[in-house]
Amino acid sequence: MHQRGKTTVRRRGRRAVKWAAWTVAVLLVLPVTVTGAALRVQYAGEAAPGAMTRGRDALWLGHAWVDGRRDASDVAALRRRIAGSGIRDLYVHAGPLEHDGTLPPARRAYPRARWLITALHRALPSVRVHAWLGDRLVYEPGQRGGLRLSDASARRAIVASARQVLAAGFAGVHLDLEPLHSGNADYLRLLDRLGPAVRGRGAVLSVAVHQIDPLPGLHTVSGALTGHRKWISQRFFGQVARRVDQIALMSYDTWLPAESLYGGYVAQQTRLALAATGRHTDLLMGLPFFHTESVGHHASAETVRAAVRGIRLGLTREDRDRRRFGMALYVDFAATEEDWAAYGSGWGRPDRS
Repeated sequence: MHQRGKTTVRRRGRRAVKWAAWTVAVLLVLPVTVTGAALRVQYAGEAAPGAMTRGRDALWLGHAWVDGRRDASDVAALRRRIAGSGIRDLYVHAGPLEHDGTLPPARRAYPRARWLITALHRALPSVRVHAWLGDRLVYEPGQRGGLRLSDASARRAIVASARQVLAAGFAGVHLDLEPLHSGNADYLRLLDRLGPAVRGRGAVLSVAVHQIDPLPGLHTVSGALTGHRKWISQRFFGQVARRVDQIALMSYDTWLPAESLYGGYVAQQTRLALAATGRHTDLLMGLPFFHTESVGHHASAETVRAAVRGIRLGLTREDRDRRRFGMALYVDFAATEEDWAAYGSGWGRPDRS
């Protein structure tokens, strides 16, 4: 009797462990399965015929364009590449910022900027050339190796750096500060000072920002579990958008393993961003013109083809008549012929209607 009792307990214990394992599996797999199915639904269907370029697209250009490594033949090749496309804005890397928000003198930071701006204006008169500035943000007390926006002197220095690049002839300032935590009040304070300083010189202020929470509050959960805040809230995205002339959502590095999942995710991001961005701000959705392989970026999944299709679907469903909308191509030196073809065939020539 005693032995049978011990056997029964062991059997019950094994059943309990088995049920616990199944429960954990369901809790882990079911949300992933449901999410995957939802993203594939987002990727289904057809975009509206009018979901094509509005002539407000942008291209990120590397530092080689302002440090002497590019010449007139490169400008001519760029003209052949983008003339007649929807690309209006060029974000040329003129930084990075120092960790105190300053920039080195022009002769060291961007010695060929004036030559480049003049050459591009001749070759592509309708294109605007912006100075792309950025740095790594740090938050923790004592943390080193980055820019601390809680430091008011650093924010003042960034404004001074913006004036510096505008004095060099750039038509705008494009700011890329990462990682940007959702609700960062110091970032909003910076934009409140930077906007008037840039617009006061007749220039354009644009920013690159993280993706929006695909589920409400996900940035909080991600930060608590991993310490990495990959997303920002839709509300914060809107607060940033109201303070700038252009906002570019970096819709890549999503960790997703398949084109259909990535395309559906980008469609969802497009809808979330459109809903949060006012009519007086250009919304640009980022395209992955790069092919590095990492845990967060699978080049076989994050294709230009999938991104373009996803963006067009999101635009069709959320705000198909939106005029202040475009795509931002990251980055020139990593792009392939296939990337350019997917952008051109999927997004088309400017819609002048």
